[in-house]
Amino acid sequence: MSHPTLISAIVYRDPRAALEFLERAFGFELFMLIEDADGNVAHSEMRLGDSVVMVGSEWSDDHRSPASTGGKNTQSIHIKIAEDIDAHCARARAAGADVFMEPADQFYGDRTYRCRDLEGHIWTVGQTVRAVSREEAEAASGLKIQGWT
Repeated sequence: MSHPTLISAIVYRDPRAALEFLERAFGFELFMLIEDADGNVAHSEMRLGDSVVMVGSEWSDDHRSPASTGGKNTQSIHIKIAEDIDAHCARARAAGADVFMEPADQFYGDRTYRCRDLEGHIWTVGQTVRAVSREEAEAASGLKIQGWT
């Protein structure tokens, strides 16, 4: 596997539970786990396709899980999949994800759903279901789009 240019680091109060959830819900695979002398997760990395996420513990007052900040998120994570999005959503729900936006077709040609994980991080999952031109997307959305490829 080549090294990704961007790797997201996700903070959890219980990173071990998060590792299990991310595997069950989204299909991530653990490929690095570093534990401290007490068996706590010091660092971990998971793969999904050619992407990597680091999963770790809260480590300062400014680096917290949404579960420790009243559910507040300052970013969200987007996964692009090739498999059936409706089946993927059902898998995530069965693993305990809180699906708050059911799968729906978007003006740009993707079908997406949104959910919260076991500690409140927001995930959007998308599957391209049809090719859409910039002009079609602009007409459907009322937006002016630049840089469409």
